[in-house]
Amino acid sequence: MNYRHGYHAGNFADVLKHTALCELLRLLTAKDKKLFVLDTHAGAGGYALGEGPARRTGEAEAGIARLVAAPRAGMPSAVVRYLAAVAAYDRKFGPAADALRRYPGSPRLVRAALRPGDRFIACELHPAEALALKREFAGDRAVEVRQADGYKVLKALLPPPERRGLVLIDPPFETQDEFERLLRALRQGVRRFATGCYALWYPIKDEAAAAFAGELAAFKPLILELHLATVEPGKLAASALAVVNPPWRFEEAMREALPWIADRLGTGVRAAVFAPPANAPAPASSA
Repeated sequence: MNYRHGYHAGNFADVLKHTALCELLRLLTAKDKKLFVLDTHAGAGGYALGEGPARRTGEAEAGIARLVAAPRAGMPSAVVRYLAAVAAYDRKFGPAADALRRYPGSPRLVRAALRPGDRFIACELHPAEALALKREFAGDRAVEVRQADGYKVLKALLPPPERRGLVLIDPPFETQDEFERLLRALRQGVRRFATGCYALWYPIKDEAAAAFAGELAAFKPLILELHLATVEPGKLAASALAVVNPPWRFEEAMREALPWIADRLGTGVRAAVFAPPANAPAPASSA
């Protein structure tokens, strides 16, 4: 499959990964110590929902738009913070409107959470995406944008001098060996920087995802999943985020947030939050 970020901006997979990302950043920046963040497949940085690829797919309507429309009463705190970050980015383009105009990619969410002294490197290999990313952060000294293979950059930059870090690996799955490359990158990262927090996004489409989850079990990750009830043929129906070395209270926040999100995304949507047993395939259990 090809999962270029712009075509799927604000969809159910983004809701999953970005709710988790905002919470990871909040918890990791709670300590008064510098943080290093690496986004290996950053995309363009931000996306216009009313034009271009995002408009053609319209996937945000069944994702972020449903959360924005949900009543705030009873909304989990992690979701409140995620929606606040999305709204803050949208307001950069004018006063609040009836519907979201732009959606922040992971680099924008990271940038919003950075404190003075924190360091952020965003990588994107695709030329057009990398150019857009550089324009997104033009003049912003807090963000270093590299047009580069994020996997190679990961190997070169770890361990960071800060000794505290978050590595987000969110590849487009354009190659047949993407799961193998993702697993290799995690192994290299943990070997070089064992105490780092790693967040890996992947699609759940076939037995390759189950095999990958089984391999991940050795790293004792927390697995987050969202499964749609129905989907058009050829479309993505489920996705996951594996978090290795999550900060304290992250699991608690996700167990509260994801079932609530699943309920708002539609009838039959399922959430899963689990730690797979070592050396065993990870089942898609419900939260």
